[in-house]
Amino acid sequence: MIDISALHTGLFIGGEWRTARESFVTLNPATGQPITELVAADGSDVDAAVDAANDAFRGEWGALAPSRKGVLINKLADLVERDVDTLAALESLDMGRPVGAGVALMVPNLVGTLRYYAGWADKINGEQIATDGYLGSPIQQHAYTRREPLGVVGAIVPWNAPLMILGWKLGPALAAGNTVIIKPAEDASLAILHLAGLVAEAGFPPGTVNVVTGIGKVTGEAMSLHEGIKKISFTGSTETGRAILRNSATNFKRTALELGGKAPQIIFDDANLEAAVQGCAMGLFFNQGEVCAAGTRIIAHRTVYDAVLDGLGGAAAAQVIGDPFDAATTMGPLVNERQRDRVVGYLQKGADEGAGVVAGGSAPDRPGFFVEPTVFAGTNDMTVAREEIFGPVGVVIPFDTDDEAVALANNNQYGLSATVWTSDVSRAHSISARVEAGAIGVNGWSPLAPQLPWGGVKASGIGRELGYEGILAYTETKTVTVIL
Repeated sequence: MIDISALHTGLFIGGEWRTARESFVTLNPATGQPITELVAADGSDVDAAVDAANDAFRGEWGALAPSRKGVLINKLADLVERDVDTLAALESLDMGRPVGAGVALMVPNLVGTLRYYAGWADKINGEQIATDGYLGSPIQQHAYTRREPLGVVGAIVPWNAPLMILGWKLGPALAAGNTVIIKPAEDASLAILHLAGLVAEAGFPPGTVNVVTGIGKVTGEAMSLHEGIKKISFTGSTETGRAILRNSATNFKRTALELGGKAPQIIFDDANLEAAVQGCAMGLFFNQGEVCAAGTRIIAHRTVYDAVLDGLGGAAAAQVIGDPFDAATTMGPLVNERQRDRVVGYLQKGADEGAGVVAGGSAPDRPGFFVEPTVFAGTNDMTVAREEIFGPVGVVIPFDTDDEAVALANNNQYGLSATVWTSDVSRAHSISARVEAGAIGVNGWSPLAPQLPWGGVKASGIGRELGYEGILAYTETKTVTVIL
């Protein structure tokens, strides 16, 4: 069990724990009962974090050799690996995910991301550029580029996968030489506060990494408006992403926005149906469906449509809803009462618009914020197929031709990810090229790895995280030209 009294509940600024004038209570979504009280940063606290981060950037952290930066990032990965059980438990306590998924996937993804970017820390190079001379003359030049860190960057992290998604921001930002201010989601701050303690234990210079808990409209807005923060990387709702983009425009701050999704999973008639149904069920129900890349639009060829409905209905019925710390549980609660009620509202909209209920369709009568895993049979114009629900709710839609499948997949405002299920290699490549999404999985839902760039198109956001593109996103190109 977690000792609540031992949890960090303050702001981590300049390597020290601080209090603030305001506070808020975080709840256990499995019971609806309070976990603890956390402090809420205001504008003055954000100012202090920026000052600490800027001092570190211009001081000890900035002066540290790139290879030493890599050593510290690897040391942090070691400590995260050591504390995997604690970190996974804190996430489950906060947001309701079955603890085994945190131990097996979420925290190891953070470890892998940190190790990947630790290796990049001393390999970030510019390039020499050939020119035709100086201002039309044959005078020779030596021209080259440097890739330099941006400075102080802000990471605003969601509640559905706090540690994993933080790693996508923290790893490349540190490897590139930046300092970081982290704003966790108010519903899931505990694991990130523990991580702050590991940053200190690893020996990072004070101010290199800072954590400011608080309310989004106060703390997050102060960060997006602050002139001392050179970039905001945000993962969350499209509505909030638009607000951050507007605020950041006041001082031309860089932004990376990974926003909502309504991912299609296209099942062709030549697909391995057993694997497709299993993979689609994972895309629907993993993490209670609270995933930006959740594959909630199952677009199935008419010849396999009934089999897909039966398979997904069975997968929904097989889910075990319960305590995230019970080993038998496969689906925990949604993060809070507001999200539970929002998802229940979509269940009613589906029924009102004539979607057939294959499985689920309601919220169980029990303490906590639970919703039944739900599968609808419907059409692409229904609300449950148009809007991001962020819960364990999917709709199965039939199609007849490849062109129709692509048109259905693209007929949505979002474009984060998609899945193609087929045994035809040519079809896999051609359909992947035509589907409007930032990442395509073929015969596997939402493959994630530190080496693979991740991000969306359309209303799913701008910019990319992970891979070498993550390094490019946290550096600025400077051109130097020497007249010889």
